[in-house]
Amino acid sequence: MTYLIIVVLTAIVFLSRYLFLEPKVPLRISSSAQRFLAYASPAVLTAIWGPIVFLPHGELALEDNLPYLLAATFAIVLARIIKDVLITTIVSILVFLVLNLWVFNH
Repeated sequence: MTYLIIVVLTAIVFLSRYLFLEPKVPLRISSSAQRFLAYASPAVLTAIWGPIVFLPHGELALEDNLPYLLAATFAIVLARIIKDVLITTIVSILVFLVLNLWVFNH
């Protein structure tokens, strides 16, 4: 049953992307819808990292989660400065690893 759900969800995601990305398909969305969808990725990413950074044990605990908080703050500042997603991701992961493994010895 789990594999069936994975296959069905994969098909749904693929088809939803394919319909809008394949140039031969005559389906287009308006510019206002495209502008609206530009906010989807940041919203999803915030929903993923927000609880990890601010609610590590189900409640607000900033002192226990300092490497995550510092690395997230660094990633936000770096993203604003260089505006390159790949470099921001790689450098932020490296900063997190340095903080987590060597500075705070977790």
